[in-house]
Amino acid sequence: MIQEKEYMLRRELFAQKMAQFSVAIIGSSSTQTRSNDTEYPFRQDSNLYYLCGFKEENASLVFVKKRKKTEVYMFVQKKDKRLELWTGSRLGIAKAKEKFHVDDVFCSDAFDTKIKEWMSAKGVLYYDFNQSDARVKKLVKHFLTCKNIAPIIGKMRLIKSDAEIQLIKKAIAITKETHHKAMTLSGKLDFEYELQAEIEYAFKKNGAYSDAYTSIVACGNSANTLHYVNNDKKLVKGELILIDAGCEYEYYASDITRTIPVSGRYSDAQKELYDMVLDVQLKIIEMIQPGILRSKLHQASEKLLCEGMVKLGILKGDVKKLLKKAKHKKYYPHGIGHWMGLDVHDASPYKDKKNKEIKLQEGMVLTIEPAIYCKKDDTKIPKKFRGIGIRIEDDILVTKEGYENLSASIAKTTQEIENLS
Repeated sequence: MIQEKEYMLRRELFAQKMAQFSVAIIGSSSTQTRSNDTEYPFRQDSNLYYLCGFKEENASLVFVKKRKKTEVYMFVQKKDKRLELWTGSRLGIAKAKEKFHVDDVFCSDAFDTKIKEWMSAKGVLYYDFNQSDARVKKLVKHFLTCKNIAPIIGKMRLIKSDAEIQLIKKAIAITKETHHKAMTLSGKLDFEYELQAEIEYAFKKNGAYSDAYTSIVACGNSANTLHYVNNDKKLVKGELILIDAGCEYEYYASDITRTIPVSGRYSDAQKELYDMVLDVQLKIIEMIQPGILRSKLHQASEKLLCEGMVKLGILKGDVKKLLKKAKHKKYYPHGIGHWMGLDVHDASPYKDKKNKEIKLQEGMVLTIEPAIYCKKDDTKIPKKFRGIGIRIEDDILVTKEGYENLSASIAKTTQEIENLS
């Protein structure tokens, strides 16, 4: 668990990045209506959670910086027995003052009044340009300058602390159990959604109360839809299932993809294609170290996959010319991976203020997920590969000397997966 001391240090670091005579407002997520008076499950805004760890709605964190000193205030919902009967217990102002090391805590209803006291026509207002509510956006006219808070906090979130890494490891450990369970059940169920149900049941049973994203359980040609979430097709013997599923533990994500056989055994063609993608993934992971560019990893994955596709007869011609003409993108249209942390696609920058790509640094966590997608109706490729989609994805921590594959213990070779089937 992340302690209050770490949240305090994050707030102090953020305050250092603020200009003099400025105000920064980070608000909670809003509840989202599903239909009529029914709402989707609430999840806190990741940036607010990053700075204080507070999970309730209708809350705000406000920084007020004068010449040198910065004061930090929280706004939380007041205790209300009638409403708490319906929606659950609230921390309340008194308990919030005890828990959070901030200068003061106010009722959320006092937000407009208190903000007026801190406004400065000569100052700077920091807020999230995309996430902030109408109340915050109305304040813009009262400040000389406005700055987007999201990239500032996003850059802070790039480097994970030891506590964050432990939470990610816990999420991955739970996800490991779910993927291994799926490998044992793939030939015993009839529909994709049944396998999805088993995966998400295992998340909750093991202490992860939500998934990090909608699980993808794609059998056969469905795997060639990158973000396939219908999960309503039959599990057909002889075909593969691409399972992209990860849980969220205490707000920290995991993101794992494995491609497994329905029948428990890979066909020769499936194994040939799978081993090619796996070989590429292992080589890319070995390249990871501080100082390398993510774009270099991606370029290497394109080259290696293109070479593999030529060897298998999926592409024909000179590898350099094929890459130049981007012929490989038909079968590998996405990037090699993304940042991961509080969000499965962590909202951290890939480039700095000068538009230069940010190099990998110790403490960063990213996914590595090469893939190949061979659509069923693609008559230009060997028939034995048509309708097969394969993606293999792991979560990688950049270390001082190189990397640590946080999900290395999840079965990945065809032999390991077949042994579990």
